[in-house]
Amino acid sequence: MPSSTRTVALAITGASGIAYSLRLLECLIAAGARVYVMISKPGQIVIGMESKLCLPGRIPDMQRFLSAHFNAAPGQLQVLGQDQWTAPVASGSSAPEAMAICPCTTGTLAAVACGASRSLLERAADVMLKERRKLILVVRETPLSEIHLQNMLTLARMGAIIMPANPGFYHCPESIEQLVDFMVARVLDHMNIKHALLPRWGMDTDGKT
Repeated sequence: MPSSTRTVALAITGASGIAYSLRLLECLIAAGARVYVMISKPGQIVIGMESKLCLPGRIPDMQRFLSAHFNAAPGQLQVLGQDQWTAPVASGSSAPEAMAICPCTTGTLAAVACGASRSLLERAADVMLKERRKLILVVRETPLSEIHLQNMLTLARMGAIIMPANPGFYHCPESIEQLVDFMVARVLDHMNIKHALLPRWGMDTDGKT
């Protein structure tokens, strides 16, 4: 399916690693995907701490700000409030094709693993699991406790993709941006979104073996 016809969700929580989520959102918009964005309150705080963005507090203002910042087409990017229970992502009848929680706190990991659904973000993840849609969790924590590992195993057995924020180095990165792109490329691959962020393994920059 072409990227331009895909509908995906991006959830941003309060884990460190906002560079991953912002770059992922940028790439999703550039690929023409329709994106539902959910940002937790801690996520908003960390965006202010780890980036130069100053997000407005109100959801409509946040949507306008992000749409302008990432040059989204009209209606391409929709920001959803955490109490917006009538949002499409809250129902299996209109679930997106893929959802990434990036970055994902271990608290969110635990809530999704036990089906808490206390917020729209958690409910959207629960919907993805029950509808057997692609759910990707970019967990950012170290070291990992037995509780964290058990929650990851629980979700992996349910079909979720557990993708800790562990960039590789075999492409000889020369900047933080290239490390970020490594992880974003892996998320885009699992979302079936085309990209050219870095060469494939065994291929040069022209895509040749």
